[in-house]
Amino acid sequence: MPTKIRDFKYFEKISEFSLAIVFLFEVLIFSQLSPFFFSADNLLNVTLQASITAIIAAGMTFVILTAGIDLSVGSLVAFAGVLTTSMLKISMPLYLVFPMALLGGILFGVVSGGIAGVFVTKFRITPFIVTLALMTIWRGASFVYTGGRPVWELPDAFSFLGAGRILGIPFPTIIMVVVFVISHIVLTKTKFGRYVYAVGGNLEAARLAGINTNFILTSVYIISGVLSAISGILLASRVNSGQPNAGLMYELDVIAAVVVGGTSLFGGRGTIIGTFIGAMLIAVLKNGLNLLNVGSYVQQIVVGVVILLAVLLDQLRQK
Repeated sequence: MPTKIRDFKYFEKISEFSLAIVFLFEVLIFSQLSPFFFSADNLLNVTLQASITAIIAAGMTFVILTAGIDLSVGSLVAFAGVLTTSMLKISMPLYLVFPMALLGGILFGVVSGGIAGVFVTKFRITPFIVTLALMTIWRGASFVYTGGRPVWELPDAFSFLGAGRILGIPFPTIIMVVVFVISHIVLTKTKFGRYVYAVGGNLEAARLAGINTNFILTSVYIISGVLSAISGILLASRVNSGQPNAGLMYELDVIAAVVVGGTSLFGGRGTIIGTFIGAMLIAVLKNGLNLLNVGSYVQQIVVGVVILLAVLLDQLRQK
């Protein structure tokens, strides 16, 4: 194995370990400051609160590993939610309309990711601009589609996706774990995963090596779109309505989780495990501050400082 690859993998292991230590230290601090923090109910609530953005963050990791960005995820959450819930109101038997509505929401994620991929690869428009435009389009489309009103009166079975539990574990938490396990396997055990890192490390070198870079880039935006759509469906189920204003500012929380988790904004370096720890670290931070009655505005400052420090660390690593 080449020395650079060995050093890279060693560095990633050290980064994951260091982040895990920080996370455990954070848990220890909040467990001492609040008697309610370390209760089973609160810890499960943390995973539930983190699940929506963490699932999106898994998809965002694929995108950022290729040195891209996807700003449309929050708006996509909203439109996938209102699309799925509106389809549930079609006058058909539930056993037919339920899977059709879920499929419709997920297919929308495929379409959105595909559009982003085409504009990035075929027209060579920077991902920031493409996804910024899609963010505006899908947010506006959510309000136009619903007339600015939430979609209510949904089937009772739909609420299980966002609020149900299996063996006491929230269903969204289970989905989150499954997503991260699959994502980890894809990035570490498959040819596609190796190509994602190669494209992010050096796009031109990857192309000259025979990698279909356009396919890889389009694929990661589709993955991001699908996971954002799944999160939109789970969120709509959790609040039992399709909200056109859902997912506001989610893109910032998601990017924060990925960056805090050690994935480089320059592409080519990062892990899905790091993203998971980053998402949980931010979720625990917000939960702990809530238990300590810290105001929401102060929480924004704290989270912003954490993000800034994470980006600064990434810059130092580049040097």
